[in-house]
Amino acid sequence: METLTINVPDKKSTLVKQILKGLGVTIQEKHILGSDYKDKIMKVSTWSEDDLKSFNDAKNSFGSLKSEQW
Repeated sequence: METLTINVPDKKSTLVKQILKGLGVTIQEKHILGSDYKDKIMKVSTWSEDDLKSFNDAKNSFGSLKSEQW
């Protein structure tokens, strides 16, 4: 079975659902609450300048290596 997500204009939603059900398609509607998005966004971590400094140091270290040092 294949899962397909489609965006249907609100005015045509009922018609499209009827046609798909007539073809034997199972329709699973997802209702996403705004609070779900807020919860996901709140879990995103932020990095300080000190955190990013170690990445930049590592990048610069690799850039200064010459082939004979490998």
